[in-house]
Amino acid sequence: MNASTSERVRAAVPSIQVCRWRLCALALALLPAMGAAADGAATIDPAHWPALKAPLPRDEALERRIGELMTKMSVEEKVGQIVQADINSATPEDVRKYHLGSVLAGGNSEPGGISEPGGRYDAPPQEWLDIADRFYAASMDPSDGKVAIPILFGIDAVHGHNNLIGATLFPHNIGLGATRNPELIRRIGEATAAEVRATGMEWTFAPTLTVPRDDRWGRTYEGYSEDPRVVASYAAAAIEGLQGKLGTKQFLDGAHVIATAKHFLADGGTFEGRDQGDARIGEAELRDVHGAGYPPALEAGAQTVMASFSSWQGQKMHGNRELLTQVLKQRMGFDGFVVGDWNAHGQLTGCSNESCAAAFNAGVDMLMAPDSWRGYYDNALKQVRSGEIAMARLDDAVARILRVKLRLGLFEAGAPSKRPLGGKFEVLGSPAHRAVARQAVRESLVLLKNQSGLLPLRPQQRILVAGDGADNIAKQSGGWTLNWQGTGLKPGDFPNAQSIWSGLRERIQAAGGQAELAVDGQYKSKPDVAIVVYGEDPYAEFQGDLRTLAFRPSRNPELDLIKRLKSQGIAVVSVLLSGRPLWVNREINASDAFVAAWLPGSEGGGIADVLLRDAKGGIVHDFKGKLPYSWPKTAVQVANVGDKDYAPQFAFGYGLSYARGGEVAALSEDPGTADLDQRSMQFLGRGALPRAWRLRVSAQGRHSEAIKPPLATENRALAIAAVDYKAQEDAWRLQWNGDAKVEWVADTPVELVRETNGDVQLLIDLKVDAVGAGEAYLIAGCGPKCESRVPFGDTLRGLPRGQWLRIGVPLKCVRAGGADMAKLDVPFGLQASAGTTITLHEVAYGTDADRVADCKRQ
Repeated sequence: MNASTSERVRAAVPSIQVCRWRLCALALALLPAMGAAADGAATIDPAHWPALKAPLPRDEALERRIGELMTKMSVEEKVGQIVQADINSATPEDVRKYHLGSVLAGGNSEPGGISEPGGRYDAPPQEWLDIADRFYAASMDPSDGKVAIPILFGIDAVHGHNNLIGATLFPHNIGLGATRNPELIRRIGEATAAEVRATGMEWTFAPTLTVPRDDRWGRTYEGYSEDPRVVASYAAAAIEGLQGKLGTKQFLDGAHVIATAKHFLADGGTFEGRDQGDARIGEAELRDVHGAGYPPALEAGAQTVMASFSSWQGQKMHGNRELLTQVLKQRMGFDGFVVGDWNAHGQLTGCSNESCAAAFNAGVDMLMAPDSWRGYYDNALKQVRSGEIAMARLDDAVARILRVKLRLGLFEAGAPSKRPLGGKFEVLGSPAHRAVARQAVRESLVLLKNQSGLLPLRPQQRILVAGDGADNIAKQSGGWTLNWQGTGLKPGDFPNAQSIWSGLRERIQAAGGQAELAVDGQYKSKPDVAIVVYGEDPYAEFQGDLRTLAFRPSRNPELDLIKRLKSQGIAVVSVLLSGRPLWVNREINASDAFVAAWLPGSEGGGIADVLLRDAKGGIVHDFKGKLPYSWPKTAVQVANVGDKDYAPQFAFGYGLSYARGGEVAALSEDPGTADLDQRSMQFLGRGALPRAWRLRVSAQGRHSEAIKPPLATENRALAIAAVDYKAQEDAWRLQWNGDAKVEWVADTPVELVRETNGDVQLLIDLKVDAVGAGEAYLIAGCGPKCESRVPFGDTLRGLPRGQWLRIGVPLKCVRAGGADMAKLDVPFGLQASAGTTITLHEVAYGTDADRVADCKRQ
């Protein structure tokens, strides 16, 4: 182990005196002996990991019952138990026929989705409960003579019951990490469990125990902190809140749910913060930093653990038997079951989504095969019969799944609607739960700057509220809100919620002040002070991965807005909504006060509680939040507490209050890079547009716009849908039913003169399914009378059907078509006729095409 790594690990591991679990002492004792091999090793020594005492003593009666059930089960029934299908791809009849062990509702899944593709994200609670009842009834139907085994229904309730209209939406984990309040985490878990149970599910894929180490990662907000000590301090509380406390009558009772410790292991340690990437770190860091949350979670009785999409030193976690079986199950004594992530097994070498004995043999007990479950079932059955999967391994997995179901009391629970909280929809967004969420918002706010003691504001003033996040509950809630990405939502989707503007207006007007909302800052009456709310648009997982941490507003130039208000003598309070720390030195300098509000969820009024005084001038609530992540000094700085030469803009744990001064000297406005584009030179990548871009479809002179699919022209001449290719919704299918075009529109024109003078091509990763009889064109535009239309039909017709290829179109062809390459506001587009269907995965600049289009021959 080199010196820098040793120092980093020692800094990250808490002292024995403050550590409530035995791993810390073990880690400190082992560090000197592990030697240099630890940092470069690709193998694990289980003896270096904590040997935990089983939190639940062996229950002989329960184990006998497991044995009795398994003696009655056929191989087909056992294989069914290890399969988890999505409700948009499986029906209750499928559960009855295949004896599936579990179903889940993915981020974009909803009742009726299998019969209504693209379905209804806003399905009412009763529909969720009804489908839960139907799946349960199918699993308990013994009419075929098979054993009735109740199904587990799982859902991503990661910041409240976030797929349900009207549910309480708590701050995302990054905000909860700022509170440093484990008891609050416990109460949030209890509230979430109750709301999940009301609609018929009994399993949530939470809590996330990741330790993000590069804030460019699109899942940073899912982690409580970059510091393993904070994560470890929350893990038991999160598990106990969801499941109930071990040793009490509340443990796994009708008001609690199965929890999932995820993602095992080091999803937050991947190279350059790439989602589903590779953690190129040593075993000590893997264990002491990224494994910190698992011992307390297991000791609290976590019943399931989710394997990570990511890799460790090049090996996918879904295929890492050393970690899943030898460390987690054998060394750490985990006797629940390991569940896979969304088709993640298909990423293993030699595997596909429909076939992967390797993941199961490595220790994944239940494969999440949402839309590939039927093929996986058939192949797993063949693999058991051939011996590729040993019967002993199958029996072990099934026993683990049955153990969890029995501990939950599913065999005696009855239909979801008949359980203690089934159908009690009044708990969704209840006043008690919203009060907990509002407290969480208050305690999560971090004050970075408060020049001249501007905050707290007197509510009797004339106060302007501006910015595109001010009256936008979807934006303040972030990803994993009513759908996977949290996009495409409207105010009516949040009946039990309050926007930040609404909360401010309510308190200001109650105190006799005047509140005005103007998103663009164009007020009617000059205010005494302005509160500007802005930040990142919602995203989830890899679609939120960034290249730099520079804040790039998607629509409104908030920095210009702030400067304009300041030039008019108006003091400005900035409230930043974000899923990670961002380089915002220019915005901080321009503001009198600056608050990091993270992604607060449904209770925007919690911000008013802290920013405003009471009617008599007193402080209602002071700032309590402390940075759970180091705040970057430049747009490219990656800094974690304990690093050598640690020098962030604001250190981990920083947070001002009214009791302490808030003066901050002017910050450097040098981003540390000439490239402030958060993404690479891509028009489409991982299912997302670059920031500040939009998609426009046109037919018969009428236009429609969006930032992602689904999108269609009014007459349905062109419809665009997100589909799965290498990952969930990472490709777009374009289907023409008439003459229409789609354009990639950049808010700021793109300058490509240098690239055009070279050999750079427009690279298009595509699959051609059909080509219509009419002509097709590749489009680029730069305003009126400045459009290039490169014929593209012959290229498409010459490509094999159903095969993915990377086609290159030289930028010289685009220039030759008449486009001014110095000011492209539509750098890319396609026009085609009825009968054309193509799927796009990536559109970018480069030179590594499989085929280069010859535009001279078109």
